[in-house]
Amino acid sequence: MRILLFLATNAAILVVISLVFRLLGLEGLLAQNGVDLNLQALLVYSAVIGFSGSLISLFLSKTMAKHSMGVQLIEQPANQAERWLVDTVAQQASQAGIGMPEVGIFEGAPNAFATGWNKNDALVAVSTGLLRDMNQDEIEAVLAHEVSHVANGDMVTLSLIQGVVNTFVVFLSRVVGHVVDRVILKNERGHGIGFFITSMIAQVVLSFLASAIVMWFSRRREFRADAGGAQLAGREKMIAALQRLQQAHDPEPLPDEMAAFGISGGKMRAIFASHPPLEDRIAALREAR
Repeated sequence: MRILLFLATNAAILVVISLVFRLLGLEGLLAQNGVDLNLQALLVYSAVIGFSGSLISLFLSKTMAKHSMGVQLIEQPANQAERWLVDTVAQQASQAGIGMPEVGIFEGAPNAFATGWNKNDALVAVSTGLLRDMNQDEIEAVLAHEVSHVANGDMVTLSLIQGVVNTFVVFLSRVVGHVVDRVILKNERGHGIGFFITSMIAQVVLSFLASAIVMWFSRRREFRADAGGAQLAGREKMIAALQRLQQAHDPEPLPDEMAAFGISGGKMRAIFASHPPLEDRIAALREAR
């Protein structure tokens, strides 16, 4: 339902943009300069291209995560520690009102992530480093953080946001390419080399800028997952887990497709970081009422 509503909303946005272009006479202006561009058709084309990759990645997210991270699923707990992990996730999932996620372990420095195409078919995985370096209360808080990501529908939300920005990156890059090809290079028929080169350059530049938008949303969702983790496991446990992560030296980064749903986002420039600074997250929890 979330996907259908989001797609319907964005279809409406495309219609509104098309109407605005007509009211502003943008198509006529382009035509006067020899740019024979059907903006409505281009918008539809851009939406198809923009959302296809994002939605395919969403539906394959669990499979890709298992293979890329080498996640070993806990199907039958082999020891007391694995039994505790599964039982803790089950309890938190019940509290959050979602289906029981798959639970797994992967090799690496302290980290964890959640993924899956919907809240009732998700995966929560923790690293061996996290299990080694954190105590049980801290691990419980990390699991609660990841379960909150699932309950909040963050995987779907960010995938759809990515689809929206992809749509406008494709659309604007093609418009720029047409203008350069027709107006500046005076190509009168078909698509010349100027269109393809300019479109590719514009798409790279716009994609770089668009990623900042997606990461801004990711950081907002991270604060919300911390708050949800505090509700499920306790605020002091959540703060303690984040403080423990502060002490970790150079935590191993997750792949790009998993980074936005991990407990630690690594060290990146603030504007392109998937996670807020740990000190900001701790401060937000302490200030919460």
